[in-house]
Amino acid sequence: MVPFRIKLALSLVFLSSVVTAQKLKKADKATIANLQAHIGYLADDKLEGRRAGGAGEKLAMEYIAGQFKSLGLQPKGTDGFYQPFEIQEGKEVKEGTFFSINEVKLEKMKDFFPFPFSALKSVNASPAVALQEADMPWFVDLKEILSENQQNPHFDLIEYIRNNSKKAYDKGATAIIIYNSSAIDDKLEFNGKDKSALLPVPVIYVKKDAAKKYFSDATATLNLKLKVDIGEKSRTGHNVAAYLDNGAATTVVLGAHFDHLGYGEDGNSMLRTGEKLIHNGADDNASGTAALLELAKRLKGRKDKSSNYLFLAFSGEELGLFGSKYFTEHPTVDLSTVNYMINMDMVGRLNDSTHILTIGGYGTSPQWATVINMQDKKLPFGIKIDSSGSGPSDHTSFYRKDIPVLFFFTGQHKDYHRPSDDADRINYVGELQVINYIESIIDKLNKQNQKLAFLKTREIQVSTSSFKVTMGIMPDYTYPGEGVRADGVTEGRPASKAGLKAGDVIIQLGPHKVSSVESYMQALNQFNKGDKTKIKFKRGNQVVEAEVQF
Repeated sequence: MVPFRIKLALSLVFLSSVVTAQKLKKADKATIANLQAHIGYLADDKLEGRRAGGAGEKLAMEYIAGQFKSLGLQPKGTDGFYQPFEIQEGKEVKEGTFFSINEVKLEKMKDFFPFPFSALKSVNASPAVALQEADMPWFVDLKEILSENQQNPHFDLIEYIRNNSKKAYDKGATAIIIYNSSAIDDKLEFNGKDKSALLPVPVIYVKKDAAKKYFSDATATLNLKLKVDIGEKSRTGHNVAAYLDNGAATTVVLGAHFDHLGYGEDGNSMLRTGEKLIHNGADDNASGTAALLELAKRLKGRKDKSSNYLFLAFSGEELGLFGSKYFTEHPTVDLSTVNYMINMDMVGRLNDSTHILTIGGYGTSPQWATVINMQDKKLPFGIKIDSSGSGPSDHTSFYRKDIPVLFFFTGQHKDYHRPSDDADRINYVGELQVINYIESIIDKLNKQNQKLAFLKTREIQVSTSSFKVTMGIMPDYTYPGEGVRADGVTEGRPASKAGLKAGDVIIQLGPHKVSSVESYMQALNQFNKGDKTKIKFKRGNQVVEAEVQF
């Protein structure tokens, strides 16, 4: 990548011409300089993409906390300015896992791996490859079943392995050794996202080279020693919280997420080349974080004391709103005193041709219509309204707590979730205009000096544009249990028509078990528009079955 100092120099040359053309005020020039400094630091390569829970996140949160401290704001986390939270990454194979054949130790993950639903047990036995005897490990070659189902798009190999391993255990098998002697690619690998319940029997997959070496002779008796040790994998993310206490009755929350994709290791990059590249996330969302810091600076200097202000920089947004959801479940202020929440996510690319600012959450309070005028010709941009209070950003977590929200967004672009989202591509003058506009809305609401009424709105469902069908739910990505918890359900969509409600946990879709968001998406992709199937979901301790039509 081009070093940031060169990018900054180039952007300053461009900016100087824009500044001259628009004759910006001295204060506006200062804001732009601050935005450049904030985004330049947060989107620098040394922060390695600010992956939640990583070293780059630590540098970013320390920078943000330092900015809050320099403004004289109160720490409002649970550890000074910080609020740590756990990010569950799924399961991982622990060091204690081993597998040896005839006293030769196989290499974990290279030669073999346990399935995530494998029992956590040890086995020491001498089974024959061709025999399936009680109280012995069983060997299962996938060759025949793969050949039979090669043209069957509905065949679920993992479900087959899971079901047949349970049947083998019921017949006395003490371990299941899976291998594939065919030329058909089974695409099996350890899936840490699989949250399905553990079977009562260890289930091991042995890869081709090792399987060919040890299992080709069906008459052979092998001395096996194995132990399966699988545990939860997690890392710690951090929100950064600061408070401006004006002694007012209500508090305004201003928020932006500061995490990004790191090197894309969580699978959310739009880059499909397989390269390990830093995703700097200048627009997503160093831009929103920079706006948050600048608004904190402006509001700190105000004489108006009609509102308190809570400034929140969230992490874990890119993983599924982890940080904001954690905060609303573990708030450091009384949420009943929160008047409204403003969320800024990707506010740095105001497009020169369309010049449109999208404002979400417009339907969450009738008062928004009194401060947002879509026909205002004095504004330097057009306004596009979205009424929904939910969506793929952190305002959703506050909307779920019946708090009016506004979501500011300058639009999608070709650099979204790609390594090319760099600081030199930010429209700094455009971001200044967005900040000025948000500040004007806060000013108008302060003058009204009243608690905003809250309204429920339609739900925005999870994006499934690559799928043939949709259920119409917003999954709770932070749900640690087996299945997919519906955080929201869209009226009129298949899930709603089948009777699902927010909080229900989908555990089966048609013949497909649902253990995680990933397996839910895989199951969803097996259906076409017009198809009917059964769905099973948990509501509390009750399991409900219903018919769903796509």
